[in-house]
Amino acid sequence: REILIAQYKIMSYRLWYIISWPSAVLATIFAVTLLVLMPNWLQQPWMHVKLGFVLLLIVYHLKCHQYFSQLQRDEVKHTSNFMRLWNEGATIILFAVVFLVILKNAVNWIYGVVGIMVFSILIMLGFKFYKRIRAKNKS
Repeated sequence: REILIAQYKIMSYRLWYIISWPSAVLATIFAVTLLVLMPNWLQQPWMHVKLGFVLLLIVYHLKCHQYFSQLQRDEVKHTSNFMRLWNEGATIILFAVVFLVILKNAVNWIYGVVGIMVFSILIMLGFKFYKRIRAKNKS
């Protein structure tokens, strides 16, 4: 068990600092460059909503860094169920961003919000279903 934990720490460290952080920095640089090249996008309402979701994704990333640091110090403050649910946060935010960029003004905002809520509910139901399957397999 201790050998696995040490290996998981090394793997998560590499994942976080070699893939996650550089990707976040590069994506931010590319986004700012794109907005400098296409400043008229900042006048469109869909872009304001998208930037709000991107800001939420940045906050999510920073919170993930906090959780990563705690786990590296062997400080487990949350349950595995919480972490599984937390893991779905990025999926929901990224789904919202892609949905928004593809459809822009083609769909009423109300439908978009309802769609994101339904998607979130489906993810939560999938989580509950998976939890039941795991509980059955244990016994």
